[in-house]
Amino acid sequence: MSSESNKTDESVETVLTHIPPDGVAPGNGYSHVVVGEGRLVVISGQVALDERGNVVGKGDAAAQARQVFENLRRCLAAGGATFAEVAKLTFYVTDVAILPEVRAARDAHIDTARPPASTAVQVAALYRPELLLEVEALAIIPR
Repeated sequence: MSSESNKTDESVETVLTHIPPDGVAPGNGYSHVVVGEGRLVVISGQVALDERGNVVGKGDAAAQARQVFENLRRCLAAGGATFAEVAKLTFYVTDVAILPEVRAARDAHIDTARPPASTAVQVAALYRPELLLEVEALAIIPR
């Protein structure tokens, strides 16, 4: 079991423990188990809409992924959290072939040495046909 401390600013410290479980193959770019203690911040699925509700990057998975992670950043901040406190991400994509673009956007925001637990699911469609992905986040921040 390893415990890592993530500094989010000079006055706030969060501890998330990343546990590699025995008998389970290592995750490729994600952690199987992340444990933390504090206040839970739940972020609804974010899609590639700007602040006016317009789709960003129609047909462009990389542009949509960047917008989704910017929206997640803003939502986390509203809840008093940062990506350093994200314990779990859930990805819903309309085509798993876009996962490299999604991962690139994710990796620009997370500590890739201690990635959050993650699930990726291919879905038939999202609520608007031009949207390619939706991402939810769970974060744990200090009390």
